[in-house]
Amino acid sequence: MVLALGGITMHVSHPDVPSSLRTLALEGHFSFHNISHAAKDFGNRFQFLPSAVLHPVSVADISATLKHASQMGLRSKLTVAARGHGHSLQGQAQAPGGVVIDMEYLRATETRVHAGDLPYVDASGGELWINVLLESLKHGLAPKSWTDYLHLTIGGTLSNAGISGQAFRHGPQISNVHQLQVVTGRGEVMNCSTKENADLFYGVLGGLGQFGIITRARIALEPAPKMVKWIRVLYSDFTSFTEDQEMLISEEKTFDYIEGFVIINRTGLLNNWRSSFDPKDPIQASQFNSDGRILFCLEMTKNFNPDETDMMNQVTLSNQHHFHAC
Repeated sequence: MVLALGGITMHVSHPDVPSSLRTLALEGHFSFHNISHAAKDFGNRFQFLPSAVLHPVSVADISATLKHASQMGLRSKLTVAARGHGHSLQGQAQAPGGVVIDMEYLRATETRVHAGDLPYVDASGGELWINVLLESLKHGLAPKSWTDYLHLTIGGTLSNAGISGQAFRHGPQISNVHQLQVVTGRGEVMNCSTKENADLFYGVLGGLGQFGIITRARIALEPAPKMVKWIRVLYSDFTSFTEDQEMLISEEKTFDYIEGFVIINRTGLLNNWRSSFDPKDPIQASQFNSDGRILFCLEMTKNFNPDETDMMNQVTLSNQHHFHAC
């Protein structure tokens, strides 16, 4: 049965779903009312209302819920989806008539940083990357690979890939994970890595939540840079833009972060917080004086220590001489 409630579609999986969920002994709790937020995501294309939202206090709550759904069997059509910060694009964090697990309720579990020759951090799958960064920086460390936006959950990006300007050097975030704790579709809590339950490990990383729910991750760290030089270069020609990006990525001595993207010039764009261009400069202003013009941008950073400023400037200047920017 399908019901339309104020523009939000509700798929009713089974009339006994809410009552059966109430029988579970949990440390957290289910919400059955005022849960329309769980029927939306960043993509804003699909809106499917669940029957309930789980607010887990422990991994055992998630395990009990998945075990219950498994025991109900396929006939009940009860689906379960993990929701981080709600930035999925295709409704992946929605569960029509089922259960949405609000993973951010697991953020109360401790984030532990382990320094040493091979440093790493243990963090909850519901923790935000920005908080992992802040905790790591207390030890002079930082994760190797990022996403552009850090207010996303650990489990959310590791279920996709986690790509940004460091991926050309370190790979995506899923290439920088030592170990995972996962709750499988049967409600089993399992640890996995390249040496333990490897099939599950590789299946869950980038698996879009189809092989289990990531409840904890051990993530590789590296020394955080003391200082960073940030550069943006604008192009009007796509071929020159891609050739420069490929050249920079292939160079042995290059930037630490390289990312390209497309923008449409709007009034005030070059004067926003991410701009390295001075709109008062008459030379720059004359080059980018057309609203609606498609531009291509390379964004790059170079990490360095304060006593390496002169050498860093030479390296970045040498690379910039190869640019074909407009």
